[in-house]
Amino acid sequence: MAWENRRVTEQRLQWSADGKHILVILSGDLFLWSEATGKIEQLTATEIAERDPKLSPDATKVSFRRGYELYVEDIATKKVTQLTTDGSTYRWNAMLDWVYPEELDLGTAHWWSPDSKKIAYMQFDVSGEIMYPHVDHLPITAVSEPERYPKAGTPNADVRVGVVNITGGETKWLDFGEIRDHLLARIHWTPDSQNVIAHRLNRVQDHLRILSANATTGAATLLIEEKSASWININDDFELLNDGRILRSSEQDGFRHLYLHAADGKLRKRITRGEWEVSRIACVDEKAERVWYTGTEASPLERHLYVVGFDGKGKARLTEAKGSHTISMSPACDHYIDTHSNLENPSRATLNKGTGAEVKVWREADRKILDEFDILKTEIHNFKTTGGVTLYARLIKPKNFDPAKKYPVIVSVYGGPHAQSVRDSFSSISWDQVMAHKGFVIWQVDNRGSFGRGLKFESALYRRLGKVELEDQLEGIKYLASLGFADTTRVGIQGWSYGGYMTLYALLHAPDVFHYGAAGAAVTDWRNYDTIYTERYLGTPLQNPEGYKNSSPVNAAANLKGRLLLLHNIEDDNVLFANALQMMNALQQAGKPYESIIYPQKSHGVSGKARTHMMQQQTTFFEQMLK
Repeated sequence: MAWENRRVTEQRLQWSADGKHILVILSGDLFLWSEATGKIEQLTATEIAERDPKLSPDATKVSFRRGYELYVEDIATKKVTQLTTDGSTYRWNAMLDWVYPEELDLGTAHWWSPDSKKIAYMQFDVSGEIMYPHVDHLPITAVSEPERYPKAGTPNADVRVGVVNITGGETKWLDFGEIRDHLLARIHWTPDSQNVIAHRLNRVQDHLRILSANATTGAATLLIEEKSASWININDDFELLNDGRILRSSEQDGFRHLYLHAADGKLRKRITRGEWEVSRIACVDEKAERVWYTGTEASPLERHLYVVGFDGKGKARLTEAKGSHTISMSPACDHYIDTHSNLENPSRATLNKGTGAEVKVWREADRKILDEFDILKTEIHNFKTTGGVTLYARLIKPKNFDPAKKYPVIVSVYGGPHAQSVRDSFSSISWDQVMAHKGFVIWQVDNRGSFGRGLKFESALYRRLGKVELEDQLEGIKYLASLGFADTTRVGIQGWSYGGYMTLYALLHAPDVFHYGAAGAAVTDWRNYDTIYTERYLGTPLQNPEGYKNSSPVNAAANLKGRLLLLHNIEDDNVLFANALQMMNALQQAGKPYESIIYPQKSHGVSGKARTHMMQQQTTFFEQMLK
């Protein structure tokens, strides 16, 4: 059996392109429901599970992976054709390694051509990737569960893309350039099934080449090239129109906006502009030459739906209610479901016309939750730092708040790139609410480096993690103190993942401000973290040794003055347990006391009863320390 990536979540149920069939994965086998018969047909019955299945665009065939090989089955005849034969423990056909889906958000490694005659697939050579020795210690006999995990500065998988006919035969490998130290972040077929387009990044992700390769000859040409002074964020806003034009988004001016290119890649039109972001393309109507998108033009705290012409004219905002709108639009762009909430109102879903007009309520807001759980109000604050930067924060005041009293503070923090914590959206039952009911002020700031305000804002942490983020968190404490009710002699801080890292960094670099902290699943030495994420922001350890050293809490263990609680899963496949162990060792060598709780799960987060235990322990920790 092939090692399976715990980070890949397969589509358990998928509709055919014509909406007349549904493919289902059940216990590793494939089943197909057809509208014409109303019956469910079993397609496979094998000991080896079929993974990452996909219906062909014409719904006559289904592709899937078994082990390290790619297969296709003809639905009518049940004939199965093996398309690849050279898979092995280090050569993976149509199978992703761990870091690609985790850090590039790439969810699959094979793609059908629109004419249903060919499949493009990735082949991963993982022989150079480090094998990290996870072990499940719960059974009486421990079970080895090693994971390919490329740490910063170590080799990535070598990845190439090939095209194979569904009838079988040799793969045609596409010439997208040097494989070593490059990433293939996105793959697309052109609508005519003649070419495959790849988004190719260099290792540190500050140089993007979008290339088009002929599916028959393998020869490639450069369409679009982009460079950045920091890094390039990849997303899925890339639309290949039937006439060959390309509609895409880019952050080349510091904010994500829409651009229209000719088929040869030349820029035809910049569609949107301004100091705000296009969050996501919702739908494209090529015939009418209009694009629907969500964006932050109204406020970086909100998300609204807009429509605009390819020529940049006729822009209109279609969602009116203040807050955050999540849009799911029909392929014809004529209707959409709008799921909306804000700080005061729980989620409500409506069916709307493409013009914005509401058709009907799809799901009414459950307002009973407001009274049933006594949810305390969340306030949004904004303030300017001494450097003149506007920051946004959220505040929950304690139950039975008295402005004449002084309350202990718990700072909730994430603080890292690609995440935004302060939004005008509804948040109901949470640990923050529990602690506010127990008499704590809850405070959270989105510092420079966080997501949602453009690459210009996010890239402030380039080549040095922790420093800028902490500067802004300290500005937040200063602002909070000015409100008059926060006892800044009793400040706790807590977070998970990057938030766990920031908790440690704050305790060790501002110990006179942050007195107590619970750090969950924290990176403690950035040389332990994966290549694609870490090198995007810090470069490689060889290029930036001082940046790695100064960004890593393990090197400042001797600075600890307050009380620390470390939390970690021993088989965390994202932030490896080695981080926690190395931090513990550094604290022991420095003679610093700390507390720790280790959980036995195989994921980055703690779930189930173990999570209940963890939250209870964290609650007790802060009650004992701060009350």
